[in-house]
Amino acid sequence: GGSGAGDTPRYGVPDVPPGPGTTSSPSKTPCLPRAASPTGTLGTHPGEGQGVTSPWVPPHPLAGFRMVGQDLAPSSCDCFVALPPHTAVPAVIFGKNADRPRHEVQEVVYVPAATHHPGDKVQCTYLEIEQVERTHAVVLSRPAWLWGAEMGANEHGVCVGNEGVWTREPVGEDEALLGMDLVRLGLERGSSALEPVEVITALLERYGQGGSCKEEPVPFVYHNTFLLADRTEAWVLETAGRYWAAQQIQEGSRNISNQLSIGREITAEHAGLRQHAHSQGWWSGDGEFSFAEAFSLTDQPPRMEAAKARYHAGRELLRQHAGHITAETLMAILRDKGSGICVDSEGFRTAGSMVSVLPRDPAVPCVHFLTATPDPSRSVFKPFVFAPGLKPAPQVISPTFRNDPAKQIPRFRSVVDRRHQLYQRHQAALELMERDEERGQKLLETLRELEKQGLEGMKALLGGTVTPHPEELADLFFDCVEAEMKFYT
Repeated sequence: GGSGAGDTPRYGVPDVPPGPGTTSSPSKTPCLPRAASPTGTLGTHPGEGQGVTSPWVPPHPLAGFRMVGQDLAPSSCDCFVALPPHTAVPAVIFGKNADRPRHEVQEVVYVPAATHHPGDKVQCTYLEIEQVERTHAVVLSRPAWLWGAEMGANEHGVCVGNEGVWTREPVGEDEALLGMDLVRLGLERGSSALEPVEVITALLERYGQGGSCKEEPVPFVYHNTFLLADRTEAWVLETAGRYWAAQQIQEGSRNISNQLSIGREITAEHAGLRQHAHSQGWWSGDGEFSFAEAFSLTDQPPRMEAAKARYHAGRELLRQHAGHITAETLMAILRDKGSGICVDSEGFRTAGSMVSVLPRDPAVPCVHFLTATPDPSRSVFKPFVFAPGLKPAPQVISPTFRNDPAKQIPRFRSVVDRRHQLYQRHQAALELMERDEERGQKLLETLRELEKQGLEGMKALLGGTVTPHPEELADLFFDCVEAEMKFYT
């Protein structure tokens, strides 16, 4: 719905929502226009060492802790992209569920663009590497204990998400770059979908990938596949150690789910890829070369076998909606528990979700919807738009710790409480939903109404029927988070 001349654009952020369990719907009120926050306070992540170590221990200190070989290891992420003609609008639509250990907290962090000096270094999760001259502004959904991200977007309309895979190349426990570090590095350094492919593969060949991907004493190590998208195209990048293959996607739809999925449709590859596969006896050297056939394990671990079913289910869901795919379509797919795409099990669950709409028209802003809370079927996708003077959203940023167990050697010897404000309130709401089905259902309906208003406001923005004030866009994500917080009080 658009607005006529002189109307206040509606973003549907309720100002005084009802409490949990009430039946009234949120009133449709616009985002309150506020003055842009002063330059220099653009929602940066708080500096390290600001917090105090907490004695908090989870209800079951070892819940979710799994040995490397066990089936319940957190390994099931799903990434999706749809391009015209499969989309209902002239836009590329990206989505991802990040499935992680059950008690791990995912925060949403905005990092502004920055200029760096020659010789500057950047400290990633485990490794310090050379910084580049300029880094782009990014919004990241990330496990709160590490530097990188499960998924995110940058100011140029680029989205990247990763998945864990196991291949014939051995995983090393030596600390190197995590796949999640490569997601962030690609976003900070690439202004198109192709540029992060080049950034990630160059870093991979130089530094390698490795180190534990869980905040636990028992290492959990995997290699990575990536889905990258911009306003015009998408790329799938799949790796095995320092080797890689990439596939360009220019139309239709594509998904990845903890599998090597690039067969013979290779657009770019590591210079020594085929020679290495041939020398290892994984490829005869005759006929067409398939990356997935050469590098996939012959006996797949159970978690990868299970991922095959999710991969096929995701592909089928995309196929069913081909030609009509919208942001809501991808949100519904990410909420699908029957297929296993939305995970909620004893060991791990979907910790955060993201859907992005990247319009073909460069004059129209990209809109990124993020949950910042677990289980998208019971979470709210909240819109984020890059804008000058972006208002920080401290409600979705985890506390930092002076003696952080993730940064001390040996690592992960104690547990700290990384829950941010929204996570804590959402957790209480989930408990209510499970304890009192009727009140829980009413709360869920109210949250869906809040999300629907955000989606309607964004449709008006994407359709060009409203032209919001820059301050409204700068405050948008904060206001939506704040509205959700009020429902939980």
